[in-house]
Amino acid sequence: MSKKIAELDRCDCSVIHNDIVERVKNKMPQEELLYDLAELFKVFGDSTRTKILWALDEEEMCVCDIAYLLNMTQSAISHQLRVLKQAKLVKNRREGKIVFYSLDDEHIRQILEIGLIHIMED
Repeated sequence: MSKKIAELDRCDCSVIHNDIVERVKNKMPQEELLYDLAELFKVFGDSTRTKILWALDEEEMCVCDIAYLLNMTQSAISHQLRVLKQAKLVKNRREGKIVFYSLDDEHIRQILEIGLIHIMED
């Protein structure tokens, strides 16, 4: 039975619309860029990181304030901020002993807004 399902899932024809395939193939980003894009979306795949990004979209914040807001430890927030910083989603600035975090650029805000619009569609 599973063999029949596997056969149904597989396309057994060759290219039907070669012009479309070639057009898409010519526009497709390099494999490495698509891999990096997938990795970026993995970072968004964690609800804690998404909450942090959403908070930073509203206001620049320090680790202590983010930890309090999300009812988490400073250590846990610091870890997530490190991941977000490595993905170039957040940046930081120091003011004395306090480090403030904010979204890296306007693109991050747009990704959050568009994502929310998409999931709220009927």
